[in-house]
Amino acid sequence: MELYETEEQQVENLKKWWRENGRMAFIGVVLGLAAFFGWMYWQKHQKNQALQASALYNQLIKAVAENKKDSAAELAERIQSQFVGTDYAAFSHLFLAKLAVQKNDLPAARQWLERQMAHDNKELAHIARIRLVRLMLHNKEYEQGLKVINQVDAADLAGFSAVYDELTGDLYAALGRLDLARTAYQNALRGGQQSPWLQMKIDDLAAPEKAGK
Repeated sequence: MELYETEEQQVENLKKWWRENGRMAFIGVVLGLAAFFGWMYWQKHQKNQALQASALYNQLIKAVAENKKDSAAELAERIQSQFVGTDYAAFSHLFLAKLAVQKNDLPAARQWLERQMAHDNKELAHIARIRLVRLMLHNKEYEQGLKVINQVDAADLAGFSAVYDELTGDLYAALGRLDLARTAYQNALRGGQQSPWLQMKIDDLAAPEKAGK
């Protein structure tokens, strides 16, 4: 009899708990299922987006290889407009900048590179910044190029410090600040920069000194 009463109490307690908490428990289950299926949908959507972006990017590579500049420009613009924030969009910026340079539209090239510099992918941002500085060097904007390099956070340089050092040397050499150029080139050399012209640049700066001795 005692066991029966205990079971009756347990059933009653269960009914009471359900009356008090059943609705919230049901809502929790529904929300959990919604979150799970929402996450599954998002994963599928992201995968489809990546596949579409990859397909367009492969078409872009092919168009560039075949020197179809108009098609390449159209594909690059589609990628950067439809897949904003992805690495594919970032690469398309670099392609658009390259195509602009080939068309001698340097302001457009600069615009694309500056947009790319703000990308979350730091490696691609560095590549864009380096190309922008080279563009400035070509345009004889030496002080502006140095300013762009000096704005880079030293903690974010990663494997690009030696490249920046060589570029700094090029800018200082163009300004006639040969001691600073030599120091920058030597820093690039110590940093492991593999530029085939780097040692030649250092030798060229040292040549007048040797001649004067």
